[in-house]
Amino acid sequence: MLTYSFEDKGYDSLYESLYKQIRQDILNYKLSPDEKLPSKRALAKHLNVSTITVENAYLQLMAEGYIYSVAKSGYYVSHVSSTKATETPRPAHLVDEVTPTPSFFVDFVNNSTSADNFPFATWTKLMRETMSDEADKLMVRSPSTGITPLRNAIADYLFQFRGMTVEPEQIVVGAGTDYLYSLIIQLLGRNKVYAVEDPGYQKISKMYRSNEVSCVPVPLDKNGVDIKYLDKTEADVLHISPSHHFPTGLVTPVSRRYELLSWASQTPDRYIIEDDYDSEFRLLGKPIPSLQSIDVLDKIIYMNTFSKTLTPTIRISYMVLPKGLMERYKKELNFYSCTVSNFEQYTLAKFIEQGYFEKHINRMRNYYRSQRDTIVSCIKKHPDYDKVTIREENAGLHFLLTVNTKYSDSQLVKRAADNGIHISCLSEYFSVQEKSLEHTLVINYSGIKKEHIEKAVELLFHSF
Repeated sequence: MLTYSFEDKGYDSLYESLYKQIRQDILNYKLSPDEKLPSKRALAKHLNVSTITVENAYLQLMAEGYIYSVAKSGYYVSHVSSTKATETPRPAHLVDEVTPTPSFFVDFVNNSTSADNFPFATWTKLMRETMSDEADKLMVRSPSTGITPLRNAIADYLFQFRGMTVEPEQIVVGAGTDYLYSLIIQLLGRNKVYAVEDPGYQKISKMYRSNEVSCVPVPLDKNGVDIKYLDKTEADVLHISPSHHFPTGLVTPVSRRYELLSWASQTPDRYIIEDDYDSEFRLLGKPIPSLQSIDVLDKIIYMNTFSKTLTPTIRISYMVLPKGLMERYKKELNFYSCTVSNFEQYTLAKFIEQGYFEKHINRMRNYYRSQRDTIVSCIKKHPDYDKVTIREENAGLHFLLTVNTKYSDSQLVKRAADNGIHISCLSEYFSVQEKSLEHTLVINYSGIKKEHIEKAVELLFHSF
């Protein structure tokens, strides 16, 4: 008679423990193929358990093919395998599932938001209101373009603060700009050639190439994208950040903007993608008007994100499509589900509607201005200030620092890392390295703790 113990069954029920022990005996050939098993009642009496426990164990074994039944005879062991099987160990848990990065005293490269700067109390209050007031709506599938209240709120915000007159129906909400770019590629077609700024944010060109579309770098002159060079390419779509170019900080003047719109108007299939990623944080004067706001031919696809203004982890972005493209979207891509949860969409809509977003932007603009001023002041007070030149410090959340040094850019990055400082150089953002500018650092200050700034600047100069 089969004998099993239930002392070490852990969180398993009796039948699960019995099923596992019989299965292990079958896999280890302690029970031979076609061997008859005890009857349910006999085994239950022997093990001092209920008949239903044995029956459930047998049924599970039979469902998985370890045993079979013969009418009016009983249960028998199946021919499972000629190879002895073993129990698969449970996978070990990860200690901390985050992207491993080197530890630096100060990071002048990556964007980040301090927990102290995120409006947790307000966000929590609005989330509770959402779950209370919008409970029924939270359970309803969101349109592919996002919920109506959020698109209304975004349209109102763009009108009030960016001078843009757009209809909520033109707005598509998505989880991050990467997802929205993939929609644009599907919408415009993979046969199009995309032009990107050079230098520029390298992730943009990588994203286009990963989606198997042609991508060409276009150099910049003092006013932005070089129109003459652009005309020589076969580009159908131009991806630019005219209000604050990354990494140079360049602002495209209105004359060049009209030239770009003229280029787009030359053929029906040409479009410009305007990446307005941090326009809210221009620290001198008013925000630069968007290119979309002067477009009368519906050639601009406007992109923006809440990742810069709130936190990179919130992953809510949006795009404004020209009306013609929105009609095409509805016909061809409306089957997609919105990638942002209703909980976050309704909460963000309330955050904007009730004026909290505007207050947050104003508070963060003052905070970043203070950050910028402190860093620039520390640089100017340094004894070796005559070795550096600060450029574009008013444009946004980073500025350029040109250094008079004997070291190459790669040596500068390494020396800074040895001093606990993470930096990047402008040359890293060029597709054509022969045209890159040496000895110019891109200083991103959005995530720097104020108490670390003075020491960070000292370590930075020590790297030169």
